[in-house]
Amino acid sequence: MGRSLALHNDLFAGPSRPAPHPFFAVSAKGFRPFFGLAALYAILIVPIWLTIVGGITQPGAYLDAVTWHAHEMLFGFTVAVIAGFLLTAVGNWTQRETVTGIPLLGVAGVWLVGRIAMAFASSLPRFVPALADLAFLPLLIAVLARPLVAAKNRRNFVMLGIVAALFLANLAVHLEALGVLAPGTAMRGCSVALDVVVLVMLLIAGRVFPMFTRNATGATTIRSSPPLDIASVLGMAALTAADAVALAPRVASAIAGIVGVLAALRAAHWGARHSGREPLLWILHLGYAWLVVGLLMRAGSSFIGSIPSSLATHAMTVGAIGCLTLGMMARVSLGHTGRALAAPKAMRWAFGAIAFAALVRVFAPIVMPSHYLAALVVAGGLWSFAFATFLVVYAPILTTPRQDGKPG
Repeated sequence: MGRSLALHNDLFAGPSRPAPHPFFAVSAKGFRPFFGLAALYAILIVPIWLTIVGGITQPGAYLDAVTWHAHEMLFGFTVAVIAGFLLTAVGNWTQRETVTGIPLLGVAGVWLVGRIAMAFASSLPRFVPALADLAFLPLLIAVLARPLVAAKNRRNFVMLGIVAALFLANLAVHLEALGVLAPGTAMRGCSVALDVVVLVMLLIAGRVFPMFTRNATGATTIRSSPPLDIASVLGMAALTAADAVALAPRVASAIAGIVGVLAALRAAHWGARHSGREPLLWILHLGYAWLVVGLLMRAGSSFIGSIPSSLATHAMTVGAIGCLTLGMMARVSLGHTGRALAAPKAMRWAFGAIAFAALVRVFAPIVMPSHYLAALVVAGGLWSFAFATFLVVYAPILTTPRQDGKPG
């Protein structure tokens, strides 16, 4: 693909402002610091988890090991990617910047302080990790709300609700840790947060995947189905509410199955079959397919005893979140730095690694249960390799000015 296509296909056409000094290029747009931090955290967090699973290290007392793992993958890694995406997108949807420069680095610093506090939670007064970690999402809401409200961009007010829902889910985790809420609330909070992330993926995929694929391939048969788009998003919202109020597991699983079917039907004409030659496309379609698989596996886990519910969770996390975050980070970073939308060769290995990591993490426990720990190590190694490759390849892209001299 040529540069003209890359610029035409840039999802966000940013507001005009002077280009930053090269030293401050990393603070020129929200995706720059947050995608870099997210990738670095992804590289580190899974190996740390593997040392806990293998009994090499011990988790702290603030959260139990499983809850800590779920919390940091969702509220640490995934929230960082969402923040980078929204700080970039909202500024450009509204033609009003969210935050740039030193203030943007300050926002990223608040996220980082939360991660440090959670890493050393057992050594701190119990309220400190809660305050440090909970500070980020309200700050993100404030930064996003200013341009959205000023521009009266009501279509995207839903993004504020999504970030608020993530904050409430995170609050539930910390309230259990502080002894305010009953045991089990923290994991429910993580489950609701995963639901909200899936809702975000459904929303964004419907908006951009057909467009990306149509623009790149020229296939005229690619189209969206607004009724199915609305139905799948409303169904996912219903599933989120069901999990929040702890509805009967079989009822929630049935809703998940319905949403999975709707999600599959809406994507039938998104042109996935045309994406095989374009890594930046097929990784997104693959991630979306994992989302569908995860929802259907969740439905099956309540009615088919041989499908553990944890496998559905990992289909939606390692599979959907892993592929979609890596794919979107790779694409957005190219488009918003004035580069052609063509994946660097090394990223093809990264995409293959994250795809294989998902296969191993989801299916190895079924076909090779006696090698469970080995499968975790293989999947974790592939996950870290994928994001390490992104960080090495994209660090120069994220920290230098746009190639075309434009701001951003």
